[in-house]
Formats: sequence, structure tokens, C-alpha cells
Amino acid sequence: MFVYADHAATAPLSPAARAAMEPFLSQNYGNASSVYALAREAARALLKARQEMAAALGCLPEEVYFTSGGTEADNWALKGVFEAKAPKGKHIVSSAIEHHAVLHTLKYLEKHGAEVTFLPVNEDGVIALSDLEKALRPDTIAVSLMAANNEVGSLQPIAEAARLAHAHGALFHTDAVQAVGHIPLDFAALDADMLSLSAHNCGGPTGVGALIMRKGLRLPPLLHGGGHERGQRSGTENVAGVVGMTAALCEAVAALDAREKHMKALQNKVVSGVMQIPYSYFSGHKTARLPGLCSFVFESVEGESLVLGLDNAGVCASSGSACSSGSLDPSHVLLAMGMPHEVAHGSLRLSLGHENTAEEAEYLVKTVAEVVAARWAMSPLWDEQAQKPTMRFWDK
Repeated sequence: MFVYADHAATAPLSPAARAAMEPFLSQNYGNASSVYALAREAARALLKARQEMAAALGCLPEEVYFTSGGTEADNWALKGVFEAKAPKGKHIVSSAIEHHAVLHTLKYLEKHGAEVTFLPVNEDGVIALSDLEKALRPDTIAVSLMAANNEVGSLQPIAEAARLAHAHGALFHTDAVQAVGHIPLDFAALDADMLSLSAHNCGGPTGVGALIMRKGLRLPPLLHGGGHERGQRSGTENVAGVVGMTAALCEAVAALDAREKHMKALQNKVVSGVMQIPYSYFSGHKTARLPGLCSFVFESVEGESLVLGLDNAGVCASSGSACSSGSLDPSHVLLAMGMPHEVAHGSLRLSLGHENTAEEAEYLVKTVAEVVAARWAMSPLWDEQAQKPTMRFWDK
């Protein structure tokens, strides 16, 4: 059996997105910035997409700026705020578990004079609002917190965080790449100033996303050129991508309740089954989390080895570890949540979508158990480790 369980990395292109894109990949291929009829057709499609996306996200059409994806949107938001608000200060508040699109951008800004406070998280991967309030200063220009974590699925209290930021005169940005299309989000109700999203995490194509930016807020452009997107984001518009993204997003939002119910049922089945494996731990918040995202760690098992073993059994999954330059580093998210370095190496993320079935969930449980057992059998240290009477870190 083949099971795709890595929707947090990218979701399959939805049939609705594919159908919406096809005309703009074949006959309606005009440049939306030109003036002839073919181009005007493309421009009308962009306008319609902007209006439909705004309706789905609870924002105004003029607050939607199309980008190449979530990474560009995060970079634009943070670098733009740092430049625009320099007269007030250079202090930015974020969290220790942000996506690297945010973390690496903030590290870049630190090299250019920014002062960044990275808030800690608890063992569930959630910040404390009291920590945020303590971190805010008169020279704080922005707070950037992800809506939902991409590794463990925990949801952050972003509406409350936005109110705290505004009470201290700071702007609020949220990286909502994992959240959009999966949990209810209303830009106006959140009272956020900026929201980043990407198409491919909710059934749209790769290479397209958006930054939702509150009306009246103008940031310096990240990209310079022909002055597209009302002079804010230069670059010939990806009409097919935008149309596909909007179709997928609108479909996801319309089916939000049914999909959430289905994915939570699959999630519960997988979690209850996998947690029968000895020395396993379900990481992230147990209830305030993305539907369908299951994050585990297994003692004395290496995450990348698990992923390869599952791949051999027809399962697409991912680990919180990243292999780079011959070294294997554990997830920064798990470490920030207080997991020991050696345990954090054994991470596994199974992220399910609405296309997955109960039969596939059962296969996941069975296969994970088999692969973990096989890895333990191969370990010369496992027998000794399993017999240790010491309390495991998750038993505290």
C-alpha cells in the first residue's frame, strides 16, 4: 500500500486547482500587465482571485499581495517592518520554534542592527502570553508568531498576542502557512497587521503565496522592478498559480468543518495506535493543534532511519531532523520544548490530509510499529537501554 502522510511538507494539487489553472497554462497565457485582450483576460482573473481570496480569509481585496510563496511573504513582512519602523526602534519579538523562513530572516536582521527576543515555549510547544508581555518594550516594532507549528502542530494564541502587540504600539505578523485552509482564520477578527500564506500546503500549486497586509500599512518593497501588485511587489504575475491557489483555498475553507472532523478522526486513530509502542511520545499540544498532524518521538531510534524504513514500506513521512554537511541535527522545535538532545533525534511527523482513509491510518500504525521494532532490533544498545529502570523524560 502507498500512503502519503507528509501534507505539512506539501499537499497534493487539488482537482479544483488543476481545473482552474489549466486555461491559463494553455490558451489564456497573456501577461496581466499588458493591454491587449488576452492580457485583459489574465488581469480579470487576477482581480477575481483577489476578491475570492479576500472573502475566504476575511480581509479586503486591496489587502492581498501575491508572492512566490510563504518564504517571500515572511521575508517581506519582517524586512519591510524593520526598514519602515527604524525611527521607532529595532526590537522584534518572535518565538524559538518559528519556521526557518522567519528564524533565518530574523538572524539576518540581527546582523543589520535588529535586536530580537525569541520567546521560549512550554513542553506543548506554546508560548506564554505573560512572557510576551514582559518582552514588549517601548522600542518594539513588531511581534511575529506562527499560527500553527509545522513540526508538532501546536496552535499559538495569535489573536491575544496581536492585542498585546498593539497595546504596546507594535505591529503583529503571523506566519499562517500551515494554518490557512486547515483551521478557521479571519484576518479582520485576528486584528493582525500581516499574514503570510502559501498555496501548496492547502492543495494549491508550489511557487505561489500571498502576504495579507492591513489597509493603510505600506512596507518598502522586497523586490524592485516593474512595480506590479500596486507598486509593492514587482515581478510578472503568476496568473495560473494565483488562480489555482485561490481555487484550492476557497474549496478548503468551504469544506473546513467536514475536513477537520475527518482528519481529527484519522489523527486519533493513528495516535492511539502508535502510542501503544513502548518508549514512544506524542509531542505538541494534545488538543490545540492542527487536525491530521501527528508528531512522535521514539527513544533510541534515529528519525531519518525511520523515514527511510517507512519509505521502503510505501509511506511518505518526515522527521524533525535535518541532515546537513554530514551531521544530523535534532529539531530546534523539539529542543525548545525541552526534549533531551538524544531523544529529539528520534522524531517522526505523520501529517494527514482529507484524502487519507481509515484503512491508510491503520496501515500507518502497523508499519510504524514494525519499522520501530526493526530499528531497535538492529541497535546494539537497545537491550541495555530498554532495561534501564530510570524514569523517561515524558513520565515526569
